[in-house]
Amino acid sequence: MKNLTPLEKKKYVMPTDRDFEILAKCKELEKLKLTKEDKLLVKFIKTQLERDWRKPLLVKLNKLLRKYKEKK
Repeated sequence: MKNLTPLEKKKYVMPTDRDFEILAKCKELEKLKLTKEDKLLVKFIKTQLERDWRKPLLVKLNKLLRKYKEKK
């Protein structure tokens, strides 16, 4: 598998070349000084390569729901 760390091999599903391209670009971006929002976006994009990509979505959605329900 194209230069994946052992953790990445275990964590990510990489069935296509596009997946490798996405991960490579994320890794490149992580080396740069990103804004907090951009860091979160890169982290989110990487979750979409995970085997269980729905779990991080649900975690984030639950946090947002709690945040805005508390404001009521």
